[in-house]
Amino acid sequence: MNNTRRRFIKSGLLGSAVVAAGCTTEVAVEEASNAEPWRSLRILILGGTGFIGPHMVKEALRRGHTVELFNRGRTDSELFPDLKLYVGDRNGGLDSLEGGDWDVVIDNSGYVPRHVEDSARLLASVVSHYVYISTISVYGDMSGPVDEDTAVGILEDENVEEVTGETYGPLKALCEQRVLQEVGADRTTILRPTYICGPGDRTDRFSYWPIRTMRGGEMLWPGTPADDIQIIDVRDLANFTVDSIEQKILGVFNTVTPKGVYKMGDLLADSLAVTAADVTPTWVATSFLNEHEVAAGGGLPIWEDPEGEGAPLMVVDGSRAAAAGLVNRPTRETTRDTIAWWRTLPAERTETVRSGLSAEREAEVLALWDSTQA
Repeated sequence: MNNTRRRFIKSGLLGSAVVAAGCTTEVAVEEASNAEPWRSLRILILGGTGFIGPHMVKEALRRGHTVELFNRGRTDSELFPDLKLYVGDRNGGLDSLEGGDWDVVIDNSGYVPRHVEDSARLLASVVSHYVYISTISVYGDMSGPVDEDTAVGILEDENVEEVTGETYGPLKALCEQRVLQEVGADRTTILRPTYICGPGDRTDRFSYWPIRTMRGGEMLWPGTPADDIQIIDVRDLANFTVDSIEQKILGVFNTVTPKGVYKMGDLLADSLAVTAADVTPTWVATSFLNEHEVAAGGGLPIWEDPEGEGAPLMVVDGSRAAAAGLVNRPTRETTRDTIAWWRTLPAERTETVRSGLSAEREAEVLALWDSTQA
């Protein structure tokens, strides 16, 4: 796989090797069974108004917890007008959190190790549980099956703070390490999601496929229907996050759909079912796509060359999270609800899909492919 494609994988999941202090499935289950009886928790969310944050806020509130937010007050600040907001900046602007008192912090906006270290150090003495939302892009060893014990990527210069396709995963791995150093493994949960999908997704990576299906006509589908893919519905991630803080589920967990279960053919079937569009799917060989660099730069989101360097990231082992209680809803439900949400958006948002092939590029590639099949 070329470097451009590898960079896309890393940035798309934006999402010395640190072996994050995790736990076995047995330990995770034991922690959950020994947890304290349910009680209302005071939760601080670092972020809370982007894509995954609102789902976590709503789920925690639905279950009767108190939620407070820390962010810059710039992104969708009107979403939760009744929640207490600590306005600040992770880059040296944590003053508003001084003297606070919470049970749990959920950190879903940490990308730079220095920022995460600062917040973890400040909050370690006032919270009993720190939940850090990481990514499967932390993994650096693609030589075999990927689970929570797989070696993570490293940066030659740990002072680098620019988030790029190459640095994204190693930076998140360093963020994990900073949390563990400041808070301790006995009070930390690290969740490593794959592509996060569902209502509210601003990237349009998963959404591209059902959205394009709605347009109908001949449609390019990469590789074969049997090619593996993995996602996590944002609401399932939110549910498991709140489960983790209620049940004190500690350790490191890959939050993904079960490996080897979800295929590109399933994504096509789901897209057709929820859109009822008149589509002629054309499966284009991986070798042809690579030759014409169709996938480079994110042209075919979610999908990965089954023989490529990043293929193991499409079959990540999520059994530890499943044993601890992660439940994945049917992928068709994710597809249906994503399209239902998409149809509520204003025209200025939906007129441009932020991922995938443009109509012109898709037509060009299909014409080239069709000419080789004549």
